[in-house]
Amino acid sequence: MTTAPILPERHEWTVDDLGDLPGDLPYELINGRLIVPSPTALHQDLCVRLMLALEINCPAEILVSFDLSLAVDRRNEPRPDVVAIRVEHANRSPVPVDDALLAVEVISPSSIFRDMYDKAKVYAHAGVRNYWVVDPLHDGITLTEYALGANREYDVVTHTADLFVTERPWKVSVDLPALTARRAGLLAREES
Repeated sequence: MTTAPILPERHEWTVDDLGDLPGDLPYELINGRLIVPSPTALHQDLCVRLMLALEINCPAEILVSFDLSLAVDRRNEPRPDVVAIRVEHANRSPVPVDDALLAVEVISPSSIFRDMYDKAKVYAHAGVRNYWVVDPLHDGITLTEYALGANREYDVVTHTADLFVTERPWKVSVDLPALTARRAGLLAREES
């Protein structure tokens, strides 16, 4: 039987404190708050499908990955669900946030405020030009596309539950009705 790690007590965390954590512990640091996520298989399935949609037309100099830490500042080391980075950092973690072209967050019941507000502010302030929030918590999966505005705040570009097509950061299309149907099918199997 594996025991849960005992984490050091801290009111506020910095990147300097992260060395005290077990090396294999997935974590995020958002505004000095340590978050240890525990995603479901449904959440991870959606992340992989988004990653695959992004890879179809992905330029050779870009790498699409999931669950990769971004170095932002002393109080922030977020871990987007899916991220597009420059390939030069393929063997580095955390990746400098300057090289993130797109961050994607898939909302879970425990991350709504964090993904919609806290992380959006962190990514925008750090200069991540493109941010997507995917919401699977309602009848249909929705995707909201944000683009960085002049004042380092995100502007909503698109919000849809239909076929999503964009040119930012390259041509991508995501069939949200198909993802909704897949999710409904998986949930139906779970209930039977």
